[in-house]
Amino acid sequence: MPAKKPDRALLLTPGASAGRDQPALVAIDNALSPVPVERMDFPYKKAGRKSPDKAPVLIEAVREGAAALAKRTKLAPDRLVLGGRSMGGRMCSMAVAEGLPALGLALISYPLHPPGHPEKSRTEHLPQLKVPCLFVSGTKDAFGTVDELEAATATIPGPVTHVWLDGGDHGLRRRDAEVAEIVRDWVLGL
Repeated sequence: MPAKKPDRALLLTPGASAGRDQPALVAIDNALSPVPVERMDFPYKKAGRKSPDKAPVLIEAVREGAAALAKRTKLAPDRLVLGGRSMGGRMCSMAVAEGLPALGLALISYPLHPPGHPEKSRTEHLPQLKVPCLFVSGTKDAFGTVDELEAATATIPGPVTHVWLDGGDHGLRRRDAEVAEIVRDWVLGL
């Protein structure tokens, strides 16, 4: 009997200092098989630069990555889950807030604000998110406390799921398998 064609796919984006082979992204990719997963690099990484491009360039890269994944898998754009770690997840959420279709957003270590600067909140786009959102965060993340992230995500009209990893910092070191299992179960449950 032929395998059933997957009805969803996942686009994964890395954090600012990492690339598509970031261990957490690889673990998620492996956990989701046979669901198609595309791990992408942002333009500055492809060019060998260390500093991320400005948000419009990164958001456009997410749009292009989503379009390529939809074409490759022959899935409608609204059958794609978009997400990733830190900055990458944030760029996916901004693209969806600007109208990019998605089945949901899987956001790992969402960077709510720069460490030590809660006044520089990165939340203005959250009220435009109408798709299901998964936030996987450590309880000791310097980019946003549990209370700060829960207050910010309360502005999201779509369904929000929080999974807190006790004692985890922004990097969620040595938690890749746990993160991958959480993301897999959530994506498959959409």
